[in-house]
Amino acid sequence: MAKASQDTSKIHFHWTKKVGTEDDDVEQPSTFKQPTSNPSDQQDKKHENIKVKTHVGVPTPRKKLQAVAIARLRAVLTAFGKNRSNPPFGGLLGPRVVGTLFGSRRGHVHFAFQKEPNSPPAFLVELATPISVLVREMASGLVRIALECDKEDNEEKKAARLLEEPVWRTYCNGKKCGFATRRDCGPKEWKILKAVEPISMGAGVLPLTEPEASDGELMYMRAKFERIIGSRDSEAFYMMNPDSNGAPELSIYLLRV
Repeated sequence: MAKASQDTSKIHFHWTKKVGTEDDDVEQPSTFKQPTSNPSDQQDKKHENIKVKTHVGVPTPRKKLQAVAIARLRAVLTAFGKNRSNPPFGGLLGPRVVGTLFGSRRGHVHFAFQKEPNSPPAFLVELATPISVLVREMASGLVRIALECDKEDNEEKKAARLLEEPVWRTYCNGKKCGFATRRDCGPKEWKILKAVEPISMGAGVLPLTEPEASDGELMYMRAKFERIIGSRDSEAFYMMNPDSNGAPELSIYLLRV
């Protein structure tokens, strides 16, 4: 009996130790892998990990959107800074333009502004002043030509650019000189502008080759002008003469009053 009791205690001792070991294995599931887990459970856990990683990566495109928004804002500010000298109502001309004054000796003065020497004129007017009178004024000193037009109450006409006005009152050095009319650039005017296209600055005489031309030779003066926009209703063009140290020899003002 004693031997049997000893064996039983031994068996009991070994049994309790085995149970304790199993309990230890059960109480630590987070530390050790469970050998009894199914492959499907492992796949589910992988999918869960993938979903969690995808959810964590969501802020990345938001950062990209912020970067794109900042880049667009910078582009808008840069364009606004570049266009400050040339507002939206400035038309096709920039801050530097090419001005050509031409006309026959016994004819009227034509004046054209071009963006480039080979571009069509954005502004072409015919003054009632004879070109001979204008030449005498320029020989005596500085010349100021003011072109004035009236504001319209019509909403459609209010939206028109200043350079698109059809009729102007003309003043030369403060004296009224009739009216100026806006003209379209026809084949005759375009031929003259093409003839003086290589000339960046200067004055001279061109021979008239048309048989019906009875007004003699064609006089011209060509130079670069600085364009200053005061508002939608006022612009000024100042002739850029590198030889003169003082005020420009010729200035043209466009006013809508």
